[in-house]
Amino acid sequence: MISEYKEKGTLGRFVMHSNNELLSGRGLRDLDPEPVNTFVYNNGAQQQVKIDEVTYTMPGGSILPLVSNQHFQFERPEELVAWQFNREFYCILNHDKEVGCVGFLFYGIQHPMFIELEPGEMAEIEHLSSVFSRELQVRDNFQGEMLRTLLKRVIIKTTRIAKQQSESYQLFPDEKMDLIRQFSLILEGNFKQQHEVRFYAGVLNKSPKTLSNSFALLKQPAPSVLIRKRIVLEAKRYLHYTDKSVKEIAYELGFETPAHFSRFFKQYSGNNASEFRIKEG
Repeated sequence: MISEYKEKGTLGRFVMHSNNELLSGRGLRDLDPEPVNTFVYNNGAQQQVKIDEVTYTMPGGSILPLVSNQHFQFERPEELVAWQFNREFYCILNHDKEVGCVGFLFYGIQHPMFIELEPGEMAEIEHLSSVFSRELQVRDNFQGEMLRTLLKRVIIKTTRIAKQQSESYQLFPDEKMDLIRQFSLILEGNFKQQHEVRFYAGVLNKSPKTLSNSFALLKQPAPSVLIRKRIVLEAKRYLHYTDKSVKEIAYELGFETPAHFSRFFKQYSGNNASEFRIKEG
């Protein structure tokens, strides 16, 4: 079942999926994917989920945040509940002071992030799910704000639990970890054009060495590694889900020449780009 709320004035959109065997994400298979964030809640047994052609096990009693450019397919989608919203309905960037999830739950450096719930936490999510279902049947001037309030509760609750399960957030205060979140968001917006640490350090008003040292102290991978991993991930998405040639992908990802891109992809993925497309296709 799919229940949907739309706002005519803002084009805001909120969707709840329940017992929907078609729940999936097309990622880059959509030529212009709508920027939609998704929370998937598995209140049943563990099941497999394939994200960008990599298979993971989603534990029972867990929540998985996903973003629009991720291709995903679940083993038993009809057993899941999912909430989807676009930025016109609720912009997590504009409301980051309220929910603190940008660059962590969404567009963060750890993905996928399976957030496991205790029985009491599951009961709370179940309750919120029931309230969502009832509210989506209401048609009045308060419906949109009520849905946003409920969504904000889900985001805050999930963010809070995820931080409790993160080693780094247990060791360091949020103020220090905000550097990682800020870097993650800048990386997401610039990795196609900017491949060097010095760019990201400059935006964050730090020297490249200071930025790298800060990441090491916070027990995070080096910024240079994260930049390379993000570029490789996007390259794989293009090779999997689009018909773009290796040459087109090279220029799309900010490489001066296709040869430069091919060397980079081979070095950091272990495959030639053309062979990867054939092997994985």
